[in-house]
Amino acid sequence: MENVQKEQILFITDITNFLVESIKGKLEHLGYRVVVSKLNIEEIRRCKGLLGAILIHVQENMAVKTKELTFLKDIVLENAYPIFLTGNMDDVNAVEKTLPPNIITGEFYRPVDAGELSEKVNVFIDEHRGKNKKKVLVVDDSGTTLRNVKNWLEQKYQVILANSATMALKYLTLNKPDLILLDYEMPVCDGKQLMEMLRADEDYSKVPIFFLTGRNDRESIAQVTVLRPAGYLLKTLPPAQIVKAIDDFFEKQKGEHVV
Repeated sequence: MENVQKEQILFITDITNFLVESIKGKLEHLGYRVVVSKLNIEEIRRCKGLLGAILIHVQENMAVKTKELTFLKDIVLENAYPIFLTGNMDDVNAVEKTLPPNIITGEFYRPVDAGELSEKVNVFIDEHRGKNKKKVLVVDDSGTTLRNVKNWLEQKYQVILANSATMALKYLTLNKPDLILLDYEMPVCDGKQLMEMLRADEDYSKVPIFFLTGRNDRESIAQVTVLRPAGYLLKTLPPAQIVKAIDDFFEKQKGEHVV
């Protein structure tokens, strides 16, 4: 069966041996792209924007590299990456004086079975992905549009579909998404009316809304601009451009929350 390409894993190790190569091979067999790096700030910095997880093969004396470990701790906290440690118990414990245990997703002490470690890392990442994905509610009366948008976004985001304003409101009574992608033209209750209802509700007035619509006439845009949507995207845009706009929005939002 062909593997689906998954996230990139940064595999930090100061040595290369059979165990390291075996772990790398097992993770790649599961569909991950594995980048091997020494515990070096410049190498880590080059990779950090593309990561899905970090695995550290802890060696003796790695704990003395407090500057590098502190840098690693900061990017883990900033990006909520799952991070795994493997090695001798004493060496792992020494590293955890700089990398606090509360940010460690999993630990694997020697002797290590490369296959078992890789499978457990895969399970941890799947669970982490589900917990930490931003929720995007897509509201559109077109089934084709809903399916397309789900296909474009589901690798990065938890996508919830609603084919009417009524269905969207039912979902919103129990959940609060991180972003709503809203069609303008829908029967019974259109996108503008739904946004007006949400803006009038204290619980949902702050939920960001992007219009994703085929309407690009000046009047339509003017009518929703006063409601201050977070964005206005045309369905005719290339899918990659729509995804990038959403990525950029969440990236900017994350930056605004950094103290």
